Amino acid sequence: MNRLLVVRHGQTEWNIAGRIQGSTDIDLDATGVAQAAEAAPELAAYEPTRIISSDLRRAVDTARPIADLTGIEIELDKRLRERAYGPWEGLTQREIAERFPEEHRRWRAQEPLQHPDIETWGDLHRRTGEAVRDIVESQIEGTAIVVCHGGSARQIVGGVLGFDEASASSLSGMDNAHWAELRRMRSGKWRLFGYNLGVPAPHTIGQSPLAKGQQAAR
Repeated sequence: MNRLLVVRHGQTEWNIAGRIQGSTDIDLDATGVAQAAEAAPELAAYEPTRIISSDLRRAVDTARPIADLTGIEIELDKRLRERAYGPWEGLTQREIAERFPEEHRRWRAQEPLQHPDIETWGDLHRRTGEAVRDIVESQIEGTAIVVCHGGSARQIVGGVLGFDEASASSLSGMDNAHWAELRRMRSGKWRLFGYNLGVPAPHTIGQSPLAKGQQAAR
């Protein structure tokens, strides 16, 4: 592959409520379904050769409109799932702070968490990295669309650019149904050509094929 589009899934009710989703299988809400439908023509305009999605419903249902437009079958890969948060899943930050005060403090301070059921950034970095290596090495040319989640998207983008897990986790999160565009140069190195692209695109750098006139915000 010489181009990679990393897409965050559309909105869910838990996004709006501020609840940690992690590996819990949450559906898109009505807004998320509309976001996926609006993003699909833009993403199809890149003329993808593969569409790979996390197997969680919110990602698959974001990928499906792209597949419908392009006729490309969606490939599912569990390694693209969001970071697993164990007992935190379904809770708001306030609820986490009340029930797990010390772990919440460490999380807010970006210190390593010591909970057996909460995946580390390092674990997420490794598993998403393995998935993306398999994708980009599958063929020399072509465009792959990878539909995943907020945390996994940051680790994928950062990993492709050569960042470690700490640097990747410090990237700004993308909005729902927005994406990053990465291209492989002749040297073999990857460059970021756009981040948080979408319709509309409040925080973007670069342009997608149908988003002419969108200005760089950061």
